[in-house]
Amino acid sequence: MQPVVNPMHTVKISAIVPVYRGEGTLHESLYSLLDQDVEGLETIVLDDGSPDNSREIANRIAAQKTNKAIVILSHTNRGLAATLNQGIRRAKGDYVARQDQDDIVLPGRLEKQMAFLDAHPDIAMVGTWAQIYQGDIPTQRYHRHPAGNDALQLELMFDNPFVHSSMMIRTEVLRQFGGYSEDKSRQPPEDYELWSRIARKHRVANLPEILTIYRELPGSMSREGGSPFTSNIIRISAENLFRLLEPFGSYSQQDCWGLANLYHAKGKIRNPPTLTKAKAKQMLHRVATIIGGAPSTWAEEFRASYLRMSAHIDHCFLRMRIPSSLLGPARWLKKLIPGDR
Repeated sequence: MQPVVNPMHTVKISAIVPVYRGEGTLHESLYSLLDQDVEGLETIVLDDGSPDNSREIANRIAAQKTNKAIVILSHTNRGLAATLNQGIRRAKGDYVARQDQDDIVLPGRLEKQMAFLDAHPDIAMVGTWAQIYQGDIPTQRYHRHPAGNDALQLELMFDNPFVHSSMMIRTEVLRQFGGYSEDKSRQPPEDYELWSRIARKHRVANLPEILTIYRELPGSMSREGGSPFTSNIIRISAENLFRLLEPFGSYSQQDCWGLANLYHAKGKIRNPPTLTKAKAKQMLHRVATIIGGAPSTWAEEFRASYLRMSAHIDHCFLRMRIPSSLLGPARWLKKLIPGDR
């Protein structure tokens, strides 16, 4: 099918919106993006073979917003990574902004991110903080990840400290790294895998401001079907750890897998017996000093991330000593303790 395009002058930002079964939220999501007060924005809507009315909704919005540059493309279902890569190939802007079909861009987000990247040419990508909604209901939960490169590099060793739909990335960097991995064995999380590769070569950042609403919805593109999500996070984390530690020759691939597995298994899977608590803590400290230097030089944000991770490792070893039959009652009791949440 031919794309629907509304013409506009020079493109600075290409916003990529993948859509699959998005008819319930797409209208609000697209309007929040198109209402951004920023010049040079093109919006690329990628219909990933939606069996609902998503494309028709996008077409109606494009017909209403004739002063906006909107590209609407459809293809047979390929999955999130391949769909995003098509948008990256099509992008004309210096920056690619991510937006999901069910999330909301808050006022000022794109303008602030573009200004930040313009002012910091050494930064490859920048995200924002986000408030979490359950459907249309706001919660008092937030994604408030670290802002600075060093703390984010440390966090990336174990997990993803970025809200995917809040990201703005330099287009040339995305193309340099070949975009998202389309290897099905590494999906999901498509975003953590890509950010890990980028961060090995570039500096990264978050804006410490809530500029995105992140919806938790069943059936969204990132939640369709069965998913080896946790096992892939462990795999990527182990790769990150080994790439960092390998030049120093102190720890093996098995050690790195053991630490990543421990960090994410939540006591359900025992780490290899060779990885003691002392060794796990030593590995974390080594990683932190490689990234952040001597502890006396650590910034407050970096130290906070390190201390949280260290406490998490302590907690993981504690959980492994609790019989599985007692974990359920323990969680129930925890909820009854005021302030212990």
